[in-house]
Amino acid sequence: MRVSDSLFKALADPTRRAILDELTDKDGQTLFEICARLSMKHGLGSSRQAISQHLAVLEEAGLVSSRRDGRYKFHHLDTTPLRSIVERWPIT
Repeated sequence: MRVSDSLFKALADPTRRAILDELTDKDGQTLFEICARLSMKHGLGSSRQAISQHLAVLEEAGLVSSRRDGRYKFHHLDTTPLRSIVERWPIT
């Protein structure tokens, strides 16, 4: 399995890592919830549009998946792509 550039791009940004941290703490959040948690816990004042773009990068890398339920879109963490990093560079 090849480690994709999109995975490293997604992990390179501190805001995206904060989003992943928040989804680790509470999986299945809406964009509104993610924005609120980032603002309260991390002091990030990013717009919903900016956070939505970050989520799109995370989805492209396979680290986040989303599902719609009515008018809400829920975002879920998927750590599967991180295995390719561990497989390529195992910790000895």
